[in-house]
Amino acid sequence: MTEAHLPEVMRIERAVFMPGWSEEAFRSDLRNPAALYLVLKLDGTIVAYAGMWLVVDEAHITNVAVLPDYRGRNFAKRLIHRLLSIARERGCVKATLEVRVSNTPAQRLYEKFGFRPVATRAKYYDNVEDALIMWLEGLETPEFGEYLSRIEQEIRGQGKG
Repeated sequence: MTEAHLPEVMRIERAVFMPGWSEEAFRSDLRNPAALYLVLKLDGTIVAYAGMWLVVDEAHITNVAVLPDYRGRNFAKRLIHRLLSIARERGCVKATLEVRVSNTPAQRLYEKFGFRPVATRAKYYDNVEDALIMWLEGLETPEFGEYLSRIEQEIRGQGKG
C-alpha cells in the first residue's frame, strides 16, 4: 500500500469500520518501517486491504477489511495468507490480532490459520465492544510452512474471484 491508495482504502475503512482509522493514522503507519500494508485489487479497483506490524519476532495483524459487496470470495483469506507468509519470511515466530467478539466469521477464518483465543480486552472498540485477543505460534516450523503451502494451493484452485 502507498499513500496513493489511501482514497480507496479510506472508502473501505468507512464501509467496514465505523468510525475506523483516520487517514492520518494510515499515513503515519505507512511511514513506520515496522508496518506493512497490502491491497487487493479486482479489475483495477481496491476491494480489500490488510496490515500488520512486525516487531522483533512477532507479527501483529492490525487490519483486515473487505468491501461488503466482495465478501465471501476469499479475499481476506488471501490477504491473511500473504501477511503470514511475509511474517514467516522475516523471521517472525508468532502472530497476534484483536477481533470483535461479535465478528464470528472473522474468528472462524483466523482459527483456520491456527489462531487461538487467549484473552478478552474489555471495551476495546469505540462502541465499547470487547475484543478477543488471538495468538498463533510456530510460524517458523516446517509444519506451518507446509500448511501455508496447502492454503496457497486452495487459493490458486479457487481462481481470482
